[in-house]
Amino acid sequence: MSQQISRRAFMKNNSLFLFAAGSTCLTGTLLSDETFKKTPEVTIGLLTDIHYADKAPAGSRYYQESLNKIDEAIKHFQKVKPDFVVELGDLVDAASSVDVELGYLKTIDAKFQKTCKERHYVLGNHCVDTLTKQEFLGAVKQEKSYYSFDRNGFHFIILDACFRKDGTPYQRKNFEWTDTNIPKTELDWLEKDLKKNSLPTVIFAHQRLDVTNSHGVKNSPTVRKILESSGNVLVVMQGHNHLNNLTEINGIHYCTHAAMIEGSGAENSAYSVMEIFSGNAIKINGFRKQSHQKIG
Repeated sequence: MSQQISRRAFMKNNSLFLFAAGSTCLTGTLLSDETFKKTPEVTIGLLTDIHYADKAPAGSRYYQESLNKIDEAIKHFQKVKPDFVVELGDLVDAASSVDVELGYLKTIDAKFQKTCKERHYVLGNHCVDTLTKQEFLGAVKQEKSYYSFDRNGFHFIILDACFRKDGTPYQRKNFEWTDTNIPKTELDWLEKDLKKNSLPTVIFAHQRLDVTNSHGVKNSPTVRKILESSGNVLVVMQGHNHLNNLTEINGIHYCTHAAMIEGSGAENSAYSVMEIFSGNAIKINGFRKQSHQKIG
């Protein structure tokens, strides 16, 4: 097993940088600008909490506007041409019936399909408020709700925390959104997947893994222990909380991505491009509300 990777972070020009501790540059700062002028090994488009629905606004959530907000992200992703795009959950909002929610999903996914040929969907609690996981995954043509894959020397893991404490999967309004857990079957799979992997790893999740409050996975300490034991996890990208946030726990960074749904107008959107460089340096270029990260 490889040695635990020590990570640090800093902000410059509204971009978040993650890097291995001890990296230096000629100017005496941690990592030189030259590191980020190189061609990244992997480029990833990120967006989360789109909550599309054809219904009136509620509070700060402007459901219908997500169709226009995502257009800007689509244009940028088509220009950047990321290796793949990840939607970190809550692609759609709750509906009154299965048919209505499938209609919402069909509409927003037709847009999302334009972001990139390779797309990954993280299940959020709203994705399965009315639908079953099988219905959601079938509609977006994704086989599994949790899985892993490799790209250009890096390992990526999609997690699913849409389970009740008793292990029952979310579906058809059978859950409280604060009761979010990763069940034993998935934990066992995660541990095995990480043990057989020697590559630097990025985790994608919807609910937060750095807290156990209402926005966090209730058994996140157990999940974090598995991640830390692998020694290979660089960062966890997550959504659900709708706000920018960055924390560091035992050498792993937990970056919470801002939501696209919050607020009216293009200025209240959020998306980003994540670049991973040789040496495990990571740069997250945020746009709109994602431009402002909190360093924890």
